Amino acid sequence: MTKNKITAVLGPTNTGKTYLAIETMLSFESGMIGFPLRLLAREVYDKVIKKISLDKVALITGEEKIIPSNAKYFLCTVESMPIDKHLEFVGVDEIQMCSDHERGHIFTDRLLNMRGEKLTMLMGSSTIKNIISKLDEDIEFINRQRLSKLTYAGHKKVSRIDRKTAIIAFSAEEVYAIAELIRRQKGGAAIVMGSLSPKTRNAQVELYQSGDVDFLVATDAIGMGINMDLDFVYFSNVKKFDGKKLRRLNLSEIGQIAGRAGRYLNDGSFGITGDCKEISPEEVELLENHKFEEIRTLFWRNSNLNFNNPISLIKSLEEKPQVEWLRKIHECEDEKALKYFLKDQKILNKEFDKKTLMLLWECCQIPDFVKKTYGNHFEVIGNVFKFLTSKKGLISEDYMRLQLMKLDKLDGNVDSLSNRIANVRTWSYVSNKNNWVENQSYWIEKTKHLEDRLSDRLHEELTKTFIDKRASVLARGLKQDMEFKTEILQNNDVKIDDQFIGKIKGLKLELDLKKGALETDIKSLKKAARQTIGPELEKRVQSIIDTGLISLNEDFKIYWNDFPIAKLTTGNDYLNPNFDLIVDDIIEQNTKQKINDYINKWIHSKINNVLKSLIDLKNIKENNSSIKALAYQLYENNGVLKRDQVSEYLKNLEQNERKILRDLGVKFGRYHVFLYQLIKPEAVSLRTLLWKNFYQKFHSLKPPTFGLNFLDDKEIKNKNFMLLCGFERFDNFFVRIDILERLFVLIINSSSKENSEIKLVPEMLNLLGCSKDNFKKLLQKMNYKIFEKENETFFKYSPNKKFKKITTKKISNENPFKILKNLNLN
Repeated sequence: MTKNKITAVLGPTNTGKTYLAIETMLSFESGMIGFPLRLLAREVYDKVIKKISLDKVALITGEEKIIPSNAKYFLCTVESMPIDKHLEFVGVDEIQMCSDHERGHIFTDRLLNMRGEKLTMLMGSSTIKNIISKLDEDIEFINRQRLSKLTYAGHKKVSRIDRKTAIIAFSAEEVYAIAELIRRQKGGAAIVMGSLSPKTRNAQVELYQSGDVDFLVATDAIGMGINMDLDFVYFSNVKKFDGKKLRRLNLSEIGQIAGRAGRYLNDGSFGITGDCKEISPEEVELLENHKFEEIRTLFWRNSNLNFNNPISLIKSLEEKPQVEWLRKIHECEDEKALKYFLKDQKILNKEFDKKTLMLLWECCQIPDFVKKTYGNHFEVIGNVFKFLTSKKGLISEDYMRLQLMKLDKLDGNVDSLSNRIANVRTWSYVSNKNNWVENQSYWIEKTKHLEDRLSDRLHEELTKTFIDKRASVLARGLKQDMEFKTEILQNNDVKIDDQFIGKIKGLKLELDLKKGALETDIKSLKKAARQTIGPELEKRVQSIIDTGLISLNEDFKIYWNDFPIAKLTTGNDYLNPNFDLIVDDIIEQNTKQKINDYINKWIHSKINNVLKSLIDLKNIKENNSSIKALAYQLYENNGVLKRDQVSEYLKNLEQNERKILRDLGVKFGRYHVFLYQLIKPEAVSLRTLLWKNFYQKFHSLKPPTFGLNFLDDKEIKNKNFMLLCGFERFDNFFVRIDILERLFVLIINSSSKENSEIKLVPEMLNLLGCSKDNFKKLLQKMNYKIFEKENETFFKYSPNKKFKKITTKKISNENPFKILKNLNLN
């Protein structure tokens, strides 16, 4: 038995594979080629009818069928290829689509089952060569080399991209935003998306090809054989939502799109723009040399379905492949629809003969062009099935008229027009199905005519400023020196001539520049806004001065109404910070000076009030060197000192000198010398903030929660910052220094003069706010021995070097009460 002859023409883009397939098909008496896109099938159809007689060429897609009675050549989408034709030549383009997780099973079916009587030709990427070679048939491989060189151009800003460039995005929103940016920066861009009707797409392409615009913004639809005169392709993103998740394109997909740069013998370049992540040097080398990972498995679904009853149909759909390089595709949309309707009670009661079940399956294969909600699409399928299983067995003209009447409107924006076209495509698909609609030829013509009208309207809308009209409004107004209508809404939105331009945040106008903007755009917007925004900002400045409702936050910024109006910077010392205003340059200089003077006064007034004892200490008038030296040390250390750091100064202080310092708020503790007023929450917050601002460190650290006297936290690593906050460290325990002093008073009052034993009383635990176990551990860290006696807990001082280091006097084994009294530290 003679095996079928298969020719696999494989290679990267711009190798002339499709051209070869068309020429080969026309050399036979009859033939057919399946394409991945309706756009591509239409493009090739338009080329072929220029070469041979119109009545010999058919175009078959879901929504469009042109089938002359004596047609010899059929140009189809892969899904629409008639499987019952006996033709000399059959070709399938982009055969590597067998590995696509949405449509792969259709391509795989054509790969395995569609054959030309004389020749079958498969065109696509070399990545599928290994799989094709597994077919038990007579296969000839033709490896095509790219006709031009493809090189990587790196990253470029959109504003610097050269003409004859396509910028690739992966959502309609991204496409429109980039096109608007290019319109303002470069004069305009054409748009190509797979969802566009052929008429809209062709009109957009003509804009580009004719030179009316020098740039193209497209989705990955251009990767599938749509040939245009491009020198460069830039990716604004290399991630796309594939219907299930956001994923990075694989290298072969990037290569397929990048390869559209440079046609025929002209070299091309590809690169990245915007926020697109870098492509690695290794990937660049593979892309430039068109070396991609081999496809190892193809998606498959059983096409030999059993329509005896619903259960057998579902079972046959769920059948698994018998070959290791085939993989069952996930549940497809048509399969989901079928299972949904087989569970529907209204349909469940029907008698399902083979013909009815086949009809339901055919209805479930109506494509969901709109892709908004399942409910609407299922409703369409259900209604169509109801009509087809009715007595008449056809969709009525009244119903078709009603559906199209809803869609026959030419108003609205790009999205609403695109949505209408998608809905019309559904009814175009339905009209093109044999024996589904009353007066079929009329409705085929009607849906085509409506799609064309909507397509023309969409083309018009796409060529305008379709995302943001403000650039043209401003350009026209500023040239003619018009007075703009500027509005400030309650939510702080700013509109100029009904165009949203930004928001007022505090004392600053934040322009809406998400889509990118030139310096000239910013100047134009500010010039237009100045008339109204200037007086509003002046009014706000006066309100701040009159009410004083501002606050200093942990991020070093001063806030009014939840918006920053100034930010602290480093000054001469930590109690004298400088600041920068966060205000708009629209504000006049004299108004800026007013708010500057007010904030300066407010900051220093706050510091003088909250940190008065520290300021008083800094400004001490005493001539005594010991007092001045201790005051200076205390000021430099933000009001908290370890006692052993200043032991020499303390030795030289007389009692009357200590009194002078005590009157200023200095507390001479057993471990520390500190300003007790500075341990209050507001003072701790302010002085640590000023300290961080001056020294530019500890930025990530925050004071402990106010109200806590004791902390058990192994994660706290910075004991210096904790001391600044007023906490002494004992390994992983931290005790507030003023509470530590009160604890010593309790210990002294609880100690026995006779035997040095100190009873652990509840007041001690209450003072620290810690558990008994933690308090015992703390005592041990402070050189006390713990023991139990008569169901009570006692502790006894047991000196060691560590305690000796913290204190300033010689420690003996005397009674601790006597020791503390003798230290004379109060």
